[in-house]
Amino acid sequence: MLQRPLFQIQLRQYSGGSVKGHTNFFAGTPLNRLAWLRTSPSFLNAVVGSPATRWVLFNEGKPLMSSSGSNGPHLARLSTAEVKPLLGPEPFFSQSQQEGELAKSDEKVLQAARLHGPPVVFLGLHEHEDASGSSRALPSSDFSAKKDAAEIVSNIHGTPYFSLDVTEMQENKVNDVLGGSQQGRDGVKFEFIDGRAAMGNLSQFDSGLFSEARSLVDWSARNKYCAGCGSPVYTLWAGWKHACSSLLPWADSAGKKPCPTDKALNNYLHPRTDPVVIILTVNTTNDKILLGRNRNWPKNFYSALAGFVEPGESLEDTVEREMWEEAGIKIQGVKYHSTQPWPFPANIMAGFYAVADSSAPVRTDLDNELEDARWYTREEVLSVLAQSEGTKSEKQAPKWDSGSEEKVESSPEDHPKDEAPFKAPPRNAMAGVLISDWAHGKVNINETT
Repeated sequence: MLQRPLFQIQLRQYSGGSVKGHTNFFAGTPLNRLAWLRTSPSFLNAVVGSPATRWVLFNEGKPLMSSSGSNGPHLARLSTAEVKPLLGPEPFFSQSQQEGELAKSDEKVLQAARLHGPPVVFLGLHEHEDASGSSRALPSSDFSAKKDAAEIVSNIHGTPYFSLDVTEMQENKVNDVLGGSQQGRDGVKFEFIDGRAAMGNLSQFDSGLFSEARSLVDWSARNKYCAGCGSPVYTLWAGWKHACSSLLPWADSAGKKPCPTDKALNNYLHPRTDPVVIILTVNTTNDKILLGRNRNWPKNFYSALAGFVEPGESLEDTVEREMWEEAGIKIQGVKYHSTQPWPFPANIMAGFYAVADSSAPVRTDLDNELEDARWYTREEVLSVLAQSEGTKSEKQAPKWDSGSEEKVESSPEDHPKDEAPFKAPPRNAMAGVLISDWAHGKVNINETT
């Protein structure tokens, strides 16, 4: 069994602070999500109409990117006026059986429901700080149903964000909206780009916005039927909850067993995030790390080992199990670094350092998941990180799901002198952060007894 702690890892200060304040790519969500207002149709229907509101669009999970002239693609934003032809009938939230009908306020199964039109999610509010640097909180009492939309909008200080999934729409209808937008008339080009390929063009702010939006869009796209009874589902709470259509007031449930979701809280009605551990194993003298290569990864690509957390496991248990299953390595201790949301489709990556004996044999024949795993010295890793080809960003990297990827059995000496001996993940991935921080001396391992 894993004994803790057999060692300590000291995390030295980054130029911008300590690891405690380190923000990974896709993390540091920039929005106040205003979760307590997701059930308020007064707030939601009013904020949709705010001139400040912006929309991010997705098609089959691909974000809409915009580019003009020499400016590379970035996450596109459209106003409500521009996307309104795509939204379906009003009211946009708390819809009832008939289009254009507002649900009764006491119908909990219709709280901020969308029954008509494409999937929409309220992502949150990018608040504007006041002179003191504080953000203004928005209590639910500010958005009473007794207030009109103009008064409600006047209480909002910042930029509200929504996501819109246009996957099921006719392409020409979407193109007409994009071409008719102010940006379209100004010659801006729009394109739905694969999310991994778009990573290299996202700012830190946009990465957090994209991460939240894509995860919610994907969740709704994958879960169209109730796990309790098999009936179609619809969204509540501005896209943050699913509900079984058999519970609708007008549903014909004669002769059917009641849906189990009617009586209890069920996790499958809420967005899920699957935990994954990312493990960079360091040897006991802190001068080598273990990297592995999956069979289906791009040629010569090596990274930290990883695996999903299984039921009944702590994160530390998963680290121990994955290292043994994938590389036959018995670790001597584990230390947490940081986490990263990973919206492909909806994971939380927990980064860890582990320590193991580099003289022990490495085995990849247990679960046969890895094609190769080997120890690399700090000098070898630094030489790779120093070359741009060694840490290609996701937008440059080949696709990772190629079943026909050439199998690699070469050693670092087999490569030309001007080519990196292997490729490592960039810093917009958790593994890239772990590797880079270790290589540049931002982590220090001190063995203890």
